[in-house]
Amino acid sequence: MAFSIIKPGLLDTIQDMGRTGFGNWGINPGGAMDSYAAQVANLLVGNDKDEAVVEIHFPGPQILFEQNTLISITGADFSPTVNDEVIPCWQPVVVRKNTVLHFPALVQGSRCYLSVHGGYCMQKWLNSYSTNLKAGIGGWEGRPLKKGDELPFNENTIYFAGLLKEESNFEVLPWRVNTEKVYQYPHEVGFIPGNEWALLTPSSKKNFLENNFLIHPSSDRMGYQLKGNALALSQPLEMVSSAISAGTVQLLPNGQLIVLMADHQTTGGYPRIAHVVSAHLHKLAQLRPSDCIQFRMMDIDAAEQLLAAREKELHILQRACLDHLNEKVC
Repeated sequence: MAFSIIKPGLLDTIQDMGRTGFGNWGINPGGAMDSYAAQVANLLVGNDKDEAVVEIHFPGPQILFEQNTLISITGADFSPTVNDEVIPCWQPVVVRKNTVLHFPALVQGSRCYLSVHGGYCMQKWLNSYSTNLKAGIGGWEGRPLKKGDELPFNENTIYFAGLLKEESNFEVLPWRVNTEKVYQYPHEVGFIPGNEWALLTPSSKKNFLENNFLIHPSSDRMGYQLKGNALALSQPLEMVSSAISAGTVQLLPNGQLIVLMADHQTTGGYPRIAHVVSAHLHKLAQLRPSDCIQFRMMDIDAAEQLLAAREKELHILQRACLDHLNEKVC
């Protein structure tokens, strides 16, 4: 059994936590832009946090469920509805067979994530379900979802019809995630200085720390191009291409910046003046073109503590969601 795409969205792709360990082959990690939201979507329905999800941009798709199933939608709020009835984000929902999921209005955020209990039934490529759009492989046939696609689910043993009230199109289950603190101060992102930070002129360092930068409309999953006061190095620099990662902030020859995102290349030759801390990449992933970014310097210890606290929170959430689901089913 599966769900089918009645009408595709702007860019709907299968993603997970990325394809790590193949950078030496020139294969970028990819994966969900907002890894926090993707992991929580899985945990809410009782999946392992690294299961595949559908990453959805606005305008979103229309999806027909061909079986009763348990879903959750996290990340951006695109006003999801089932048969034109609003359903909540960040909360598990049992949906009835032959109902249609739709995303009619953008409220906030840039991308949301759809998980199904048991996960999607498909093959991994290099240990990951993530779609590599450049190579045309991974995910669902290496491409965005299109009209007529039928995505099968892995088998499960839960009788979801028993959780639905008579005549209802869906049933919202009573546990949810409070993300108020997780996405607090959405335009402020922490960073640690990069290898070439010390080569910036004093005025450029001041500009970087004190001024806002706008996300250019041409930004995408590969990188966010930023528009702001031009920065400069204290002296010309020729660099050999070196390893880069999601969150690396590079200084371009015109004095503008680019922040590398999930589909970034594996190496780069521009000065790496900063790195967005891993625990703040989810906030960056939910910003939209013309949104502003304010960079806040952090030290490595503080960045590691943030990430460790996030992992601890996810572990607690996983245990709690499994307990709730088992209690509800029993």
